Amino acid sequence: MAGKTRNDAAEALAGLLFDGMTIMAGGFGLCGIPENLIAAIRETGVKDLTVVSNNCGVDGFGLGLLLESGQIRKMISSYVGENKLFEQLYLSGALELEFNPQGTLAERIRAGGAGIPAFFTKTGVGTLVAEGKEVREFDGETYVMERGLVADLSIVKAHTGDAEGNLVYRKTARNFNPMMATAGKVTVAEVENLVPVGSIDKDHIHTPGIFVDRIVKGAVYEKRIERVTTRPKEAQSGEEKASA
Repeated sequence: MAGKTRNDAAEALAGLLFDGMTIMAGGFGLCGIPENLIAAIRETGVKDLTVVSNNCGVDGFGLGLLLESGQIRKMISSYVGENKLFEQLYLSGALELEFNPQGTLAERIRAGGAGIPAFFTKTGVGTLVAEGKEVREFDGETYVMERGLVADLSIVKAHTGDAEGNLVYRKTARNFNPMMATAGKVTVAEVENLVPVGSIDKDHIHTPGIFVDRIVKGAVYEKRIERVTTRPKEAQSGEEKASA
């Protein structure tokens, strides 16, 4: 499995992008997003993209960069989130949107990676989600059919990886990344730490390297917080200050 490592995000994407393609992008909000690969995609100017992601970043960051540049034609997601441009483009008809319940989106991605073309779920029955889809009854209950998702390219973010493409995610930054790594015809991973082969405990690997085609160490990580909520610090009494 030698030869997967690339020097930078642009090199990691070389020869993989084309107009009209479908890209899966890992992350949840701004947590665990492949921000270096997203920025590199923007620089190529590739357009008419269908992007599968839980949301679409925020204004001016993450996948929001691709919205601003007009490179995304359609989003398959579950959450508009804090991105005002996402909302405006959809309401104006400039952006096509396929909304999914979040669990359904996760299962569609997992199914695509597992080679399952479709599955049935009760979620969405009797709502707009089920319009135009096959509905069946099983054991007296109504279910709607959902299709598995497969992308031309999956871009994922991990905390640690090695040259064979084995990946370890950190806490909630794991989110959609492991499923998307399995559901791309080609998968490119960016990592914060690129370590020698054999240095990751096999029992700690979340995504085996068999699913990863290229890997790159990210150059810069802003790790923005989507929304910061704080409360005023309570004033200390004289007695508390003395004891401190």
